[in-house]
Amino acid sequence: MSSDRREMTVVGDGTVGGGVTPPVKAAAEVTVMPDLRLRPNPNNEHRPDNYDDLQLEFSPCIFSSLERYLPLNMLSSNRDDKAKFMSGIILKYLPREERARAKRHMEYKQKIISNYQPLHKELYTLDPTFFFVPSFLKAINEERLRDKKIEKKATSLKSIISEPSPGVLVFDMLQPKFCEMMLSEVENFRKWVKEIKFRIVRPNTMSNYGAVLDDFGLDSMLESIREDFIRPISEELFPDVCGSTLDSHHGFVVEYGKDRDADLGFHVDDSEVTLNVCLGKEFVGGELYFRGTRCEKHVNTDTKSEETFDYCHKPGQAVLHRGRHRHGARATTSGHRVNMILWCRSSAFREIKTYQKEFPDWCGQCLREKKERQRQTLAARKK
Repeated sequence: MSSDRREMTVVGDGTVGGGVTPPVKAAAEVTVMPDLRLRPNPNNEHRPDNYDDLQLEFSPCIFSSLERYLPLNMLSSNRDDKAKFMSGIILKYLPREERARAKRHMEYKQKIISNYQPLHKELYTLDPTFFFVPSFLKAINEERLRDKKIEKKATSLKSIISEPSPGVLVFDMLQPKFCEMMLSEVENFRKWVKEIKFRIVRPNTMSNYGAVLDDFGLDSMLESIREDFIRPISEELFPDVCGSTLDSHHGFVVEYGKDRDADLGFHVDDSEVTLNVCLGKEFVGGELYFRGTRCEKHVNTDTKSEETFDYCHKPGQAVLHRGRHRHGARATTSGHRVNMILWCRSSAFREIKTYQKEFPDWCGQCLREKKERQRQTLAARKK
């Protein structure tokens, strides 16, 4: 499932860019019920229904993905009731004025897919052995086997992942051949757009170049990457932002260098977990800089020395971090750098955040304030 909001929150002035919301299929009205709830953990044994033949307001794959999170009493309901229930959940996070925008975007996407001829059709269906380096694929497969055996020993994932700074995970991921083909596919799409003089929707509110991969048919492939490869890592290493419940994404490429964007300002992503993989090409500069994870309340607070970290991109190497981890990119001073980004989101986590008022452990400033309160309380008791 692709959830296509493209917002980035700029750190500094607190402004938030406009977004493009999840694909819309029809404009039917659905009553939003205030007591709708999803389960925090999916029922992975449940086999979801297919919603392709129903006239729904949202893309059918969204319903199939969300169905695993339905309350137990809803799983045995008929398909229409489940669809109505899930529509109500989605509409809680989708203002009415954005629905019209989403409908226009769905029409835009359908126009592209109907006319664009892919250069490399093998990219559009996930082939793990072609896409991923052997070490990454081996670790993921062993992690799945470990889960089935319910073993508590050290995981294979940790053997391939380094954490040079708290909350910033680095690992080799993509094969060189995949990176080359993805670069040429994006270039082919860019040329096609230019030839037919078609207006392209940019990846987010801060990027002037690049393309949304979901818009020209790569959404199914990216959904498989999110569900089968990123979610297992996030489940183990980002449980505090509901890494096990990632159920939507926004996938895109960004381009930096001459005649492209030079850098990227300080911001947080509209995601729970962000995957950032460098595809190439030859470039100098463009380092990512991280400055600590923050909730909405503390997004503009000072950075502590232990939260400062700079990362140099390497083609095929991935960086995985919480979406609320403040970061930016320095100028690419020469050459051409292209990165593939996957914003992974969790409906369950966004539901939980509605009721969470203070001290989320993933926010560095909240955690410091919590520890300070505890220190003051202990000191008062001792006194």
